[in-house]
Amino acid sequence: MDDAATSEGPAPARVPISSLLPADSPRLTGENPEHVESLAAARNLPPILVQRGTMRVIDGMHRVRAALLRGEDTITVTFFEGDDGEAFLRAVDANITHGLPLSLADREAAARRILATRPQWSDRTVAAATGLSHTTVGAIRRRSGLPAARDGSRVGRDGRARPVDAAAGRRRASEVIAMQPDAPLRAIAREAGISVGTARDVRERLRAGRDPVPDSQRGPAREPVPSAGGPAESPRPSAGSIRQGPDWRSVVGSLSRDPAVRYAQNGRAFVRWVDGHVIEPVEWCELIDAVPPHWRNSMAELARSCAGAWLEFAQELEQRARTTSGPGVA
Repeated sequence: MDDAATSEGPAPARVPISSLLPADSPRLTGENPEHVESLAAARNLPPILVQRGTMRVIDGMHRVRAALLRGEDTITVTFFEGDDGEAFLRAVDANITHGLPLSLADREAAARRILATRPQWSDRTVAAATGLSHTTVGAIRRRSGLPAARDGSRVGRDGRARPVDAAAGRRRASEVIAMQPDAPLRAIAREAGISVGTARDVRERLRAGRDPVPDSQRGPAREPVPSAGGPAESPRPSAGSIRQGPDWRSVVGSLSRDPAVRYAQNGRAFVRWVDGHVIEPVEWCELIDAVPPHWRNSMAELARSCAGAWLEFAQELEQRARTTSGPGVA
């Protein structure tokens, strides 16, 4: 931000410019001289934002340069109370909402830094903080090889932590239900980090004596899960229970680095298409409660239709893999 007022806590104060430290700015190329000159010609400039504990500029380096250009030795500041990480997030937010816009490279660099310090944040949360799409943030996460959250969960835009592995959330919910069979669905969902709809499905499965995790989400090795309404269910061989699905982030990351894909126009288009059409459990968990009750059946049918289209796509790929021979074909 360099041409709009900021309101942060106490009233602005006038401080010596010499007492300030340069900004930890998300701008990779620093200040823009032309913008500094235009601000220097302005009569009144809004206060800059400064981290009180360090006196480091968070937002307003262009205004600082403009004040120096006009020969001023003091400037009006508003103080921000928070640590360095919070100050950087505030700087990014200020610079993507007004003033001289951040470039795409600036925003992508900011996303990499946020992902490195907050790996538990979901792609959509980082996207909202940096002005990028969640698919772009996902691609940055894959390319950077950044660590995942230690507990296997991600924090959504609503501040709630949800498991990246949907099966883990369902099993956690089954444990909550086993200890508190009459607990409200919202309490179960909150404790397990899943949606209310998923909590309802888990409880119904347990009451029917079924595994709380659908076949499609089961890994290769599972322990029998105690049911709230019946005996433990033993694992049964099935397509979903004997083979773990691939990590799509690893697959797409490797695919995008393959020269046969990377240097072909239709190959790059395919990678972008896949990146925009694959969904993580944590993503739909963040959104499922937004579907109004009278739209749930229609959206369920739409989801099944999309799943069917993906199944046909998979079957066609497998058919071509069986009938095609040559380098690079499995």
